[in-house]
Amino acid sequence: MRRKLAAGNWKMNGLVDDLREIKALTDAHPDPDVDLLICAPATLIAQMAWARGTHALQIGGQTCHADRSGAHTGDISAPMLRDAGASHVIVGHSERRADHGETDADVAAQAAAAHGAGLVAVICIGETLDQREAGDALSVVTSQLTGSLPASATAANTVIAYEPVWAIGTGKVPTTDQIGEVHGTLRAVLRDLMKQASSVRVLYGGSVKASNAGEIFAVPDVDGALVGGASLTAADFSPIITALENA
Repeated sequence: MRRKLAAGNWKMNGLVDDLREIKALTDAHPDPDVDLLICAPATLIAQMAWARGTHALQIGGQTCHADRSGAHTGDISAPMLRDAGASHVIVGHSERRADHGETDADVAAQAAAAHGAGLVAVICIGETLDQREAGDALSVVTSQLTGSLPASATAANTVIAYEPVWAIGTGKVPTTDQIGEVHGTLRAVLRDLMKQASSVRVLYGGSVKASNAGEIFAVPDVDGALVGGASLTAADFSPIITALENA
């Protein structure tokens, strides 16, 4: 049985004062029935790891370089994230792919680096609106998953997050049938790529909020969510966690 995961991506948001949201979140869910993860900006990872205390909340980074160290000004390596207190790292988010030109090969190298440092890689994939409207959504996510999954991937060190680019931060959400079709396809592709495919968690992301979380979590093969803006406050994220616990 795959344990559900509620993951938050704070993106380029959050100052030290915002760590009070971590206290509020852990107080609201002292013994959660699902795994909880917040992927914080690099400046907050160490302090967030301290702020959670003994709570089971896990902390992650939002990207990492494929190299362990070197002359890469402004980048952060997987061992650095681990050293700061992270257990996970997002790789291949559509904003990184679009803003920084990251390719599937780049993402696979980053995921392999994460695995080498003992981190769980949260590999993001998803189609654009043009690709969806052209009927290419399934072929796009299949290609991205195949190209972004390194040979080092296992069910223990890898999470897949399907985030249709056109749904991120827009308020638009695919139908449950569309979500189910993609997640079912991803599960089938994973079976061709990995021995442990049935144990890999596949998350949905893209305008997840309290009002639609229950419906999304009822879709087969949706093992949780990667939540953006709604993860920034405990008041918004907590009901999503509760919906996942009740799914």
